[in-house]
Amino acid sequence: MNGILLIDKPAGMTSHDVVDRVRKAAGMRRVGHTGTLDPAATGLLILCLGTATRLSEHFTALGKTYEGTMRLGLTTSSYDLEGEILSEAPVPALDVDAIQSRCSQFTGDLEQIPPMVSAVRIGGERLYKKARKGEVVERPPRSVHVESFDVISYEAPDALVRVVCSSGTYVRSLCHDVGAAIGCGAALATLRRLAVGRHHVEQATTLDCLESPEHVAERLLPMGSALDLPVGILDPSAMATLTNGGGLTSTDLLEGCPVVSGWLQVKDEEGTLLALAQVESHPLETRILPKRVFCAGQDS
Repeated sequence: MNGILLIDKPAGMTSHDVVDRVRKAAGMRRVGHTGTLDPAATGLLILCLGTATRLSEHFTALGKTYEGTMRLGLTTSSYDLEGEILSEAPVPALDVDAIQSRCSQFTGDLEQIPPMVSAVRIGGERLYKKARKGEVVERPPRSVHVESFDVISYEAPDALVRVVCSSGTYVRSLCHDVGAAIGCGAALATLRRLAVGRHHVEQATTLDCLESPEHVAERLLPMGSALDLPVGILDPSAMATLTNGGGLTSTDLLEGCPVVSGWLQVKDEEGTLLALAQVESHPLETRILPKRVFCAGQDS
């Protein structure tokens, strides 16, 4: 069983809990997720099954869309309601436009410091494990991109916000920073992931719908339809070369190579994903170097 499974994660479960549930339902061990959601968060979690686990890095790097509730008037150790309340302050008179003006300051390319309660590794140990021991360590900032940080509605002290951002962005850190800018503090009260790349939570299934391998199989997305990467159609005459892991050129593709560099999906004329390859431009020809070959039973 090979493919991509879109899950609408419920609150109260870790991402690994979801993987375990799917492993039991599918009757297989080779299941992995492509980016964690905090236990309190809900929404889209993309799982890879079987050979598709070798595609996971291409989902991890995709942009994300979130919707959440930012609660003004408090600051917590984790930047959400799961942490210890460190301070509380009166919330000034605000409206949607006033909050939006602050949120808009945290868009574009940013340097973001991860919360102490996070899965980032420092010195070989997860930050949340250090936090449990009462440690506070210096965290190097990470470069992230926030495409939009919109206030949908406001009913004091809660603002409903929607964030479109790069992979690795902490929405709770954005809320914390907005609270600091307003002066009363803020923490993330709820979070729901709406989309990862072009995959949306509306397309996802719930865990309660997965009771058997058959239920899992009928909800799998084929590997060939899951990725947002350029596609080259292999000339059947070059199948033996690809199967043996040999390098290709643009003449081995029916319509030539659509890119001069980067990742390429190599498919057959029926749309089946045969391989993922790296394209390199050279003076005499474009080289297409297979990195993950899936055809003819290969899994290397």
